[in-house]
Amino acid sequence: MDLGADRRGVDMGPSAIRYAGLAADIESIGLTCEEGGDVAVPSPEQTDPSSGHPPSGRAKYLDATEQVCRDLADDVAQAVADGYVPLVLGGDHSIAIGTVNGVARDQDVGIVWFDAHGDFNTPATTPSGNVHGMSVAALLGRGSFADQDWADAGVDPANVAIVGLRDVDGDEGRALRESEVSTFTMNDVDQRGLPEVTRDALAIASNGTDGVHVSLDMDFLDPTEAPGVGTPVRGGASYREGHTAMEIVSRTVGSDLASLELVEVNPILDDHNRTAELAVELASSALGKRIL
Repeated sequence: MDLGADRRGVDMGPSAIRYAGLAADIESIGLTCEEGGDVAVPSPEQTDPSSGHPPSGRAKYLDATEQVCRDLADDVAQAVADGYVPLVLGGDHSIAIGTVNGVARDQDVGIVWFDAHGDFNTPATTPSGNVHGMSVAALLGRGSFADQDWADAGVDPANVAIVGLRDVDGDEGRALRESEVSTFTMNDVDQRGLPEVTRDALAIASNGTDGVHVSLDMDFLDPTEAPGVGTPVRGGASYREGHTAMEIVSRTVGSDLASLELVEVNPILDDHNRTAELAVELASSALGKRIL
């Protein structure tokens, strides 16, 4: 999926992650991994970017994004019903609208969102019109996403925590401050340490819920560690901090991990598939891989 972003290339992210050995790495820690295939996504060249714009504001490729997210939500919900923990590969971060709607269909989930960005814009506040910058707002039914059954997942904003923030738009920042969403900036990480911040975020997401959805945007990492991302921002987490955070996810959440997704890997911008390989390592850490 690359309809939610300006920069082409993230649509090849899932292939890069698979090529980096995702299934084999997961199976090496004793888990069974079944490949679910791809969700069909129309190309931008075949799609009207203005189709689905709300009455006020703009959201590019919104109709096509809605259809993809509906299809993904159905696949994820079926995986949950079949007893699997869905691991969804992106693609830009707009896919999270489908992932969370699928996993939250028959249960209450909280969300920990590892990301340099807030993804809290709405069509009325977005500077770009890119839906990948609206994913959290859509999931919480904010603005023109209110009462949109494909977007609003019924998640309580008090059970949502964003970790790693360092690039937030003005209106977006004001909306986040006024919301019940918990935010942890890289300044918080610097002052308190990522382990403590991650534990707090997981406590927020798991408070009174049936499970936790973890969404890992690879731009959470510093571009020196993960150069192949759609929207890199300097000052992110280090290699070891990323692994520590995912290991804490595994140790803290355990069997209450409802779903996991890896997004924004862009092989065009990558260096010898480093970012995809790191995504595989981090996913394995979140699923239980240990040094010893």
